[in-house]
Amino acid sequence: MSGHNKWSTIKHKKGAADAKRGRLFTKLIKEITMSARLGGGSIDSNARLRSAVQAARKASMPADNIDKAIKRGTGELEGVTYEEVLYEGYGPGGAAILVEAMTDNRNRTTSEIRHIFSKYGGNMASANSVAFQFSKKGYISIEKKAAQEDTLMELALEAGAEDFRSDDSEVFEITTEQNLFEPVKAKIEEKNIPTQTSELQMIPQNTIAVGDKAPGLIKLLEMLEDHDDVQKVWSNGDIEDQYLEG
Repeated sequence: MSGHNKWSTIKHKKGAADAKRGRLFTKLIKEITMSARLGGGSIDSNARLRSAVQAARKASMPADNIDKAIKRGTGELEGVTYEEVLYEGYGPGGAAILVEAMTDNRNRTTSEIRHIFSKYGGNMASANSVAFQFSKKGYISIEKKAAQEDTLMELALEAGAEDFRSDDSEVFEITTEQNLFEPVKAKIEEKNIPTQTSELQMIPQNTIAVGDKAPGLIKLLEMLEDHDDVQKVWSNGDIEDQYLEG
């Protein structure tokens, strides 16, 4: 999981999403709308919507924006209809990349994502040529100053966590099976332990060392994430610590 988790780390350090509050809000609103459309407008019965709303609140999105996004999803308010699209490709160093997007114009988005891959040293791949290398898992990271390691590890594993890692310099990392993500997260929240990240992620089954191609890979991943229609980007590129600075 090292490449995946290091990419999560670099995104947090650079603060790319938070530095672009308007773009972050747009992505969150799309996720809330889609979640409500697929699973209904109740955060109690719709786990995906609950996670989306929690992320929006953490980003200080106004409650009115959240409410309107839910109502657009349930059809109570008119709005744009989005579809979810998964793009697959490869980047510098041979790293596999998955791009999750939501768009109201698939042809336009596909063309633009293909252009980004090409411009920054990667290439689009055919469907299912990359996705099989990843598994959807629950991922929770917690700053080390927020909890005692032994207490948190015992809590997480008893709640059903698959793995607990403390080798990152700044955070504890917890992974779960997809169906156990919500129960594990709930147990942590019950103890009022704040999370840095808590979401379902695409975890690579194996990573690939990209060596000095890391700056190029990082640039490609950042440009993909900056696209307005892109929700999440995942990679199995193992990025060395020296490239995580800055």
